[in-house]
Amino acid sequence: MRGALLRYRVMAWVVGCLLVVLVCVGVPLKYLGDNDTVVLWTGIPHGWLYMILIITAFDLGRRARWGWGRLILIALAGTVPFLSFVAEHYATKDVRAKLTAYPDYADQASLPPEAGGVNAKNVEAYRAPADSLTHPQPARPQGDRDH
Repeated sequence: MRGALLRYRVMAWVVGCLLVVLVCVGVPLKYLGDNDTVVLWTGIPHGWLYMILIITAFDLGRRARWGWGRLILIALAGTVPFLSFVAEHYATKDVRAKLTAYPDYADQASLPPEAGGVNAKNVEAYRAPADSLTHPQPARPQGDRDH
């Protein structure tokens, strides 16, 4: 799970940086300075790397139990300058919240199905008490009651 998050984060930053250079430097140079070198050297790599970003976002979304709406928004964020950085921030925040609630799944391929309901706002409700992780209490038999 952590590997998928790292791959997505790297691709989001690379694609975001290329898009910012393309839009903020390349396009003005092309249309105002009649020089398309920057567009050529950043536009084509951005397009190919954007496809890899889509694959890494889908992979992370499948593992983190995201819905299709979130995946589509993340895919679209790679087409708007600076928005891929925002999407990466919120995606990382969401995955870290889910890993906080399910720490045993950090090194596994994906989170359990019930992790789909966990987000940064409600992670405390899913988090196990720290004491129960280090000193688990034995289960009490059904018939044993305090009198």
